[in-house]
Amino acid sequence: MAPRGATLAVVVVLMAAVFTPPASVRAAISCSAVYNTLMPCLPYVQAGGTVPRACCGGIQSLLAAANNTPDRRTICGCLKNVANGASGGPYITRAAALPSKCNVSLPYKISTSVNCNAIN
Repeated sequence: MAPRGATLAVVVVLMAAVFTPPASVRAAISCSAVYNTLMPCLPYVQAGGTVPRACCGGIQSLLAAANNTPDRRTICGCLKNVANGASGGPYITRAAALPSKCNVSLPYKISTSVNCNAIN
């Protein structure tokens, strides 16, 4: 099974490309849903190589579902928790490369120190 840090890093990449909705909207996305959606990315995050098509599809699907600030912040928190649990290694670096490999543009760098509360 892949380290939680690898999964977290993948999800952080996805959450920033969505538009800002009303602040009164509550998060509907759970960490479990985030991890399940990004599961196809784990082989790449763990070992490198070719990014599976299902991984990029999962990233795009998660971005489309995160259509409000609470959901984007939830995704960020899920990924940050996993990243903080990962100890070193290339996992976060590979996860950070996923947006460019999947042609997704993010306004911030994937990092264990990302401020999820600053995400709109």
